[in-house]
Amino acid sequence: MARRTLLAALFVTAAAGLAPAAAKEIGDPQRGAELFAEECSACHRIGPGAEHAVGPRLNGVFGRRAGSLAGFDYSRAMLRMGNEGLAWTLPTLDAYVANPRALVSGTHMSYAGLADAAARSDLLSFIRAYSDRPQDIPEAEPTARKTQPVLTEAVMALRGDSEFGEYLSAECTTCHQRDGSDLGIPSIAGWPAEDFVVAMHAYRQKLRPHPVMQMMASRLNEEEIAALAAYFAMLE
Repeated sequence: MARRTLLAALFVTAAAGLAPAAAKEIGDPQRGAELFAEECSACHRIGPGAEHAVGPRLNGVFGRRAGSLAGFDYSRAMLRMGNEGLAWTLPTLDAYVANPRALVSGTHMSYAGLADAAARSDLLSFIRAYSDRPQDIPEAEPTARKTQPVLTEAVMALRGDSEFGEYLSAECTTCHQRDGSDLGIPSIAGWPAEDFVVAMHAYRQKLRPHPVMQMMASRLNEEEIAALAAYFAMLE
């Protein structure tokens, strides 16, 4: 607890001296510094002299391609998403902080996510100030508060029909293997249903960059996504 208090004080001191031009557009960087100490500092470092720790350093993260920092051992899932075109912008970072699995299924980041949108805005305001000219990075929204996958309680509460999901799955299994093997394409067998639903909505909102999956997800309605989620969740 004392270590976290000290870290929070250090980060708040650093935040007080940050240039406000980009940071204050999306939140309060001083509150973000406190949140970074509480939520992120166990694994990540940021600021002058920051090095990789359990997670990669976060200096310059805005505008960077996912999985691209030299000297860090990324998960296969993160490297794959970077190769597919995932870059860290305000919308994608907001979605990742809200629920890491929304963008990178199989990520090594063992973080449940920060549900509070205002808190994410503050946190990203602090992190963003350590990126070069973040105001020049194209963004889909003026704030981070509406960029995570929009999943209502009703959508998440849907219980899909696994038999209907099996019927729908033929198009999925032209690429993904039912037995869970990974032949250059990630396995979706055995996925928790919630993860599947979140991922498909991220494709629908173009937060995940794969154009084929964006197209396929856009053709599915909520019941069909829920059915597919139920089917693939039951496969071992």
